[in-house]
Amino acid sequence: MEFSKEQSIIEAMLFAAGREVSVKEIMNVLEIGAEDIDKIILNMKTEYEARNSGIEIIKVNDNYQLCTKKEYYEYIYPLFDNRAKPNISNAALETLAIIAYNPNITRSEIEAIRGVSTDGTVYKLLEFDLIEEAGKLDAPGRPTMYKVTSKFMKMFGISSLEELPELPRYKLDENEQIVIDDVMEAPMPEREDEDIKNEENKV
Repeated sequence: MEFSKEQSIIEAMLFAAGREVSVKEIMNVLEIGAEDIDKIILNMKTEYEARNSGIEIIKVNDNYQLCTKKEYYEYIYPLFDNRAKPNISNAALETLAIIAYNPNITRSEIEAIRGVSTDGTVYKLLEFDLIEEAGKLDAPGRPTMYKVTSKFMKMFGISSLEELPELPRYKLDENEQIVIDDVMEAPMPEREDEDIKNEENKV
């Protein structure tokens, strides 16, 4: 099946939109199926790569967007020097990670994990459009739930949350301290036999 015309139309749509365009939107315009759209866009991505283009098509959930390649950022950002640049603190990054790995989490649940108030941090992440409200929890007070946005996924170069790195497995020892099950394969320092026994009893 020849896709040249459809390919040009999709390219024009993505360029003109300047945002994520859903597969459903493209289907409505071209009146073709989602599988054909995926094939067309795969062809387009291959062509961009073959000619070392400065643009690329990324996929975020069921949406596509035409973007500049991240390796050319240093050449592009001077054009937008007047834009506000997000300054994300370590606390904000921790909160962002918690929300990414726990979609539809409430503020009180985030605070229970971090052990500190997150009011200001959540507000900043909302302001930067890295998280968004995900509805209300069916519980007393109807607390707001949060999830990460597509902007978060684009910033971290993933198409879906399934691509997030797997978290290390852990359990608690008799002192309620976290014990990591996934131990890095590295040479252990020599120690006395009694020390080795004590370490083994903690696992």
